[in-house]
Amino acid sequence: MQHQFKGHDGLIEVLLEKQGDHWLFNGHTARVKDSRTLSLDLSDGTTGQATVVKVKDAWWVHFQGHTFCLERIEPGTSDGGDEGGLTAPMPGKVLEVLVQTGDIVVAGQALMILEAMKMEHRIVAATDGTISAVHFAAGDQVQQGSALLELVE
Repeated sequence: MQHQFKGHDGLIEVLLEKQGDHWLFNGHTARVKDSRTLSLDLSDGTTGQATVVKVKDAWWVHFQGHTFCLERIEPGTSDGGDEGGLTAPMPGKVLEVLVQTGDIVVAGQALMILEAMKMEHRIVAATDGTISAVHFAAGDQVQQGSALLELVE
């Protein structure tokens, strides 16, 4: 499953895959020791224990004397940059596109409606801006994480 995090160095993309008793992510391996401890084997040969704690929407990771704060970017929201790329929160079908390229929108305005898991999901503007691209039309199937629209503030 694909995840996005915002760290102090910018956007971090992580493909996470479970294999038996361990997890693979971006060439690294992690094993869960307990509710707060991971055993890590990094692709460069580094190994060690990491302490991981979730506080609200942020993951705090302490590894080898360093502490990292990673904020998970929920599928379907923008990454908070100047340009917003709104993404599909899960696989589904586009039911309705409510905007077109060039439309000026306001924060909270519905932009697209998806059907996923027999439920309707509204994709809304995170900020005021202008629609710079619409990548799918009504009836199209989308995969989780697919960029649906682009919004420029």
